[in-house]
Amino acid sequence: MNRYFQTFIYAFASLMIISCGGDSNAVDAKSNRSVQYFPNMYESVGYETYQEGDIFEGNVEAQLPVEGTVNRGWLPYEYANTNEGYASAKAELTNPLPYTEENLATGQELYNIYCAICHGTKGDGQGHLVKTEKILGVPSYADRDISQGSIYHVMYWGINYMGSYASQTSIEERWQIAHHVDALTRELKGQDVKEFVTVQNAQEDISGTDSHAAEDHGVDMHGENAHDGDHDSQEENHSSTEGE
Repeated sequence: MNRYFQTFIYAFASLMIISCGGDSNAVDAKSNRSVQYFPNMYESVGYETYQEGDIFEGNVEAQLPVEGTVNRGWLPYEYANTNEGYASAKAELTNPLPYTEENLATGQELYNIYCAICHGTKGDGQGHLVKTEKILGVPSYADRDISQGSIYHVMYWGINYMGSYASQTSIEERWQIAHHVDALTRELKGQDVKEFVTVQNAQEDISGTDSHAAEDHGVDMHGENAHDGDHDSQEENHSSTEGE
């Protein structure tokens, strides 16, 4: 009986040795996964930036944009990042958005996100970073001679230690912030509060201005001639800006 039991033990031990390590083709679970869950998390379906590929020019995925094209939703800004460009924007740029409660409220929200940390919620230059002495020299709007055009210009390009916010905000958002900064400036300087306009009145004003301009120039504002005229005026304005 003991001899049969010993034979069984030897046979079982041999089987275990063969199954665990005796086979050279066995898969090591720690180093080689035979099953891959969510393979798209490891092997990208789309092309990776700078990926090599014969279908791409120069054998690289990252290609330059087509010459003469711009990003969707982006419009060229004609005022240069110079003292002359700042002065021109301050004197010439006006806010195209109507001064409505909605635009002002949105401008306040955006201001509190991007600007209040330095300039303070009241625009007095006493933001959190100033109070904690992380940054110094932020002026109060009460001590500055600014316009909505200069406000927009500074948000677009940045100034001194303040960086540009053109990548964080859209054109509309920057003008909404300009409305709020203008309101803070008026309050700090003790000036009269600007009256709101309704969206309907703003649309009527815009329509009236367009109709009047169309009558003066004798062209259809939605036609090809009107577009050419706008383009010419932009080039004229750009040239005058560079000359200052």
